[in-house]
Amino acid sequence: MKNGRCFLAIVWYEPQDFCMYRKYDMMFYCKNSGIFIKIRHNGITFHYAVYIFLNATGLLVGTLDAVLDSTSKVAPFRILHQTPDSQVYWSIACGSSREEITEHWDWLEHNVMKTLSVFDSNEDITSFVQGKIRGLIAEEGKGSFVKEDDPEKFREGLMKFEKCFGLPEQEKLVTYYSCSYWKGRVPCQGWLYLSTNFLSFYSFLLGAEIKLTISWDEISKLEKTSNVILTESIHVCSRGEDHYFSMFLHISETFLLMEQLANYAVRRLFDKETFENDLVLHDPLQITKRGLESRAHSEQFSAFFRLPKEETLKEVHECFLWVPFSHYNTHGKMCISENYICFASQDGSLCSVIIPLREVTGVDKADPANRGVSISTKGKTAFRFTEVRDFEQLVAKLRMKCNAASSPQHIINTEVAASSASDSPKDFDAGSSKMGQRDNSKTVGTEALMTVYHPQDAENLDSKMLKEKMKEQSWNILFVERGHGVSMFRTKKTRDLVVRGIPEALRGELWLLFSGAVNDMASNPGYYTELVEKSLGTCTLATDEIERDLRRSLPEHPAFQSDTGISALRRVLTAYAYRNPQIGYCQAMNILTSVLLLYAKEEEAFWLLVVVCERMLPDYFNRRIIGALVDQAVFEELIRVHLPQLTDHMTDMTFFSSVSLSWFLTLFISVLPIESAVNVVDCFFYDGIKAILQLGLAVLEYNMEKLLTCKDDAEAVTVLNRFFDSVTNKDSPLPPAVQQGSNLSDTKSDHPKVDITDLIRESNERYDDIRYEDVESMRCRNRLYVIQTLEATTKQNVLRVVSQDVKFSPSDLEELYELFKKEHFLSCYWNVNSPVLQHHDASLPYLDQYRIDCQQFRVLYHLLSPWSHCANRDSLALWTFRLLDESSDCLINFKQFACVLGTRTTHISFTEIESLSPSKGGDLSKEELIHFSQLSGKLQSVRLLGKGKVDIQAYLKQWQDELLKKEENIKDLPRMNQSQFIQFSKTLYNLFHGDPEEELLYRAIAVVTSLLLKMEEVGRRLQSPTSPVKSPTEGSRAQSLRGNQEWSFAFEQILASLLNEPAFVRFFEKPHDIKVKIESAKNLQLKARTRM
Repeated sequence: MKNGRCFLAIVWYEPQDFCMYRKYDMMFYCKNSGIFIKIRHNGITFHYAVYIFLNATGLLVGTLDAVLDSTSKVAPFRILHQTPDSQVYWSIACGSSREEITEHWDWLEHNVMKTLSVFDSNEDITSFVQGKIRGLIAEEGKGSFVKEDDPEKFREGLMKFEKCFGLPEQEKLVTYYSCSYWKGRVPCQGWLYLSTNFLSFYSFLLGAEIKLTISWDEISKLEKTSNVILTESIHVCSRGEDHYFSMFLHISETFLLMEQLANYAVRRLFDKETFENDLVLHDPLQITKRGLESRAHSEQFSAFFRLPKEETLKEVHECFLWVPFSHYNTHGKMCISENYICFASQDGSLCSVIIPLREVTGVDKADPANRGVSISTKGKTAFRFTEVRDFEQLVAKLRMKCNAASSPQHIINTEVAASSASDSPKDFDAGSSKMGQRDNSKTVGTEALMTVYHPQDAENLDSKMLKEKMKEQSWNILFVERGHGVSMFRTKKTRDLVVRGIPEALRGELWLLFSGAVNDMASNPGYYTELVEKSLGTCTLATDEIERDLRRSLPEHPAFQSDTGISALRRVLTAYAYRNPQIGYCQAMNILTSVLLLYAKEEEAFWLLVVVCERMLPDYFNRRIIGALVDQAVFEELIRVHLPQLTDHMTDMTFFSSVSLSWFLTLFISVLPIESAVNVVDCFFYDGIKAILQLGLAVLEYNMEKLLTCKDDAEAVTVLNRFFDSVTNKDSPLPPAVQQGSNLSDTKSDHPKVDITDLIRESNERYDDIRYEDVESMRCRNRLYVIQTLEATTKQNVLRVVSQDVKFSPSDLEELYELFKKEHFLSCYWNVNSPVLQHHDASLPYLDQYRIDCQQFRVLYHLLSPWSHCANRDSLALWTFRLLDESSDCLINFKQFACVLGTRTTHISFTEIESLSPSKGGDLSKEELIHFSQLSGKLQSVRLLGKGKVDIQAYLKQWQDELLKKEENIKDLPRMNQSQFIQFSKTLYNLFHGDPEEELLYRAIAVVTSLLLKMEEVGRRLQSPTSPVKSPTEGSRAQSLRGNQEWSFAFEQILASLLNEPAFVRFFEKPHDIKVKIESAKNLQLKARTRM
């Protein structure tokens, strides 16, 4: 299975040939399952065999040294498949050793044999096994099809993909896999195709065809599962339907790619705030399998080591790192990017190192016998890596990178990094002056607020201050052993000291170090000062909200009772809102920034805020706080796993979401006393969101007994609030006037005190099995669920509003909404700069979050309109859209769309507009369009009398009354001239074509035409200068006649004539089954978009 020695062979044996040779074979080993037979033979060549082979590595793979060569030896071990009562054997795997063939056999037992029990006949079993083996062969054969030098296999798969699913050419196929799709309890072997917008599956076995297409934006659940029948499968839930795919050769690789594509789709379509800044995935046509895999590894790399997002993982080397203070080599991986060399152990020692290239002074070969590499830094620390493959080439590459890092810009960055690590403000100012920055000390604070308002008294040390000094001494010893600064060794002892609480004097520096903000600040010298200068004085919605919340940020602390602290807080928040307008300002940012300013300098606090908002807590502070909701879903999942008795007691899990929202948004700062909350922030900057999840579980477990006795949510909230009030920090050196916990000691004496250090230590020990990788996986999985839940809420609100104005059933209206929304997305799939996508804004009212343009409306109009067969359907769609677009922004929302299909109105008004000539139609004023749009409601009052007769006099009287009540700024409807009337008649003929009453309708057109011409002739004769006072309509008609001798008709005349013909009335009032139209549209919508 290693070193490329494995092949997969399918061999068809003629019964007599196999039986003839078998009697000469020496059966060293035999194992029979009833379906598969494992044998060993002497290597006799079979002449009547067809070999299908391709070079590959993986399970179910055998080895053949040569193919179609009679002089070659055959691998001695084979696995055969035999259909009962048949003399035909299938050789499905072979190997050169018993261990190798046993490995293949074990894979069969766990992944295939259990599945075969669901089949009813032996023929079905054989067909399934054949299809499975063929799929594995083809999958292994395609190899890395994304390579440009070998695209043939991928091109073949692409042709099959396009032929099977008929998607537009712009749909980019990323990769495809052989797998089984479970339809009921029967697996169907086929191919899973992953493209930029769709998950597609195709199978054709025993005459049965299965074709499945699921768009990524419809997926609400994507997870790996296992059960008795399926050892490992991928579960996909879309629109309430569950789909299971199994028997992947590399299921982890497949799942990771599916997860990436689904996450990419929801970010692009639902969460464009963060997607707009993502240049890598902005163009769907540039997405490749290799690119997605590389991106996933780079994201994991930068997140694990807290590096800037821009860092791309270039190389990974397995090696050993010499740990001088422990005197041993730890095994792990060296990860190299453009600007950093990082190492993480894999032997449980929890040792990691981050070496910025700006700190490297030399790279040398060390101990060539052990393939060693030595890296020296400015901190006079040498890191020695051994057993590095291709260590000579690596040394050469690193030297080149270090030479590039010696550019003037990098030298400036290094000076800033050094100055930021200094405790002296003078050093920082000196570094800034070297860069030519002007003195901004009057604008930007250069001291942490805690050093100003709570300076330590070195002469008068009480017991708490002595403990604080002991903590500092422990850290100083750690610095001596493991280094001081960004390149220090980070081990389990480092975490233990963090859990005990970082000393006040070191807190700001270590926050900056553990969060990775030190790297951002070093890479952007002078950036914060420029932002402050640009942002101060600006007036936006964000700055208004900031001003409103300034006095609410830790109001009990003296630092924020003065202008010094308030001004610093204003500058940091305003600068960040200017930097990131997508986030701007969100409540809870003020509380977090206040705590950062207590322990970090102003610029450091700004970069800490950047790291928290953009990397450590992604999407927490946007309009919909999606990131916080995702982590709350992760928290609920962990509660189900670790505290099942609590979930059994709680009937509604949303309680945990509502009560824990502030925990995540403010890192427990809003619920814990400040002297205890800073210890939580210590752990957060070291361990990330995992520390918050662990602490949340510990809080619930500590109060388990009381929560189980609560009768409602309000009582449970009271229990938790009392617990938080009882949390103290007995070692805090803060003055009593600042400590919040001490002020409540008397009033809450009935509740036992809980020390924050003990609580954090217990949370780390009890929930230490929660790994960073697991949390990130749960985040990805729950992100789909959270976004789809938000979308479901939007849909429910839209349907509730629209249902009051239409007569659709709730199910039909919901299906219509899905069609409307789907059409919006289809326009975004293959258009990188889609104007429709730019109009999707989750902060808008529910009705306006999704809108479609005229082109999209035309597609839906063709699919749902009863006149889709009409030759003038495009023009009808255009004029209908212009009527609905009351705001004249070329977009309509779902309410407008549903009303045109769901109200019982006559459509004569739309046909009337169609009769206008194209030149006149382009010149219609806004007032005329508004007037047209108001006609649909007015015509509902027409009642049919007797056998389809219309009370024309009553209708015209009502119409005349409404004309007199019109506002003066609404113009009269234009008269229809001769050419327009001819076009109008043609439109009617096109509409009526194919109708069962076609002949009656054609006769009615002739009758109406004749009647109108007679009316016009009579009108001409009656028109004279001595006529009585004319109505406004008649005056307009007379003026038109003087300027144009052609005959023309008023709208009232045409309407009265049409309503007098029962055939017309029956046609326009005929009900249509919208359910049938919707079902047809669901099947044809994608094809209609493809044709476009």
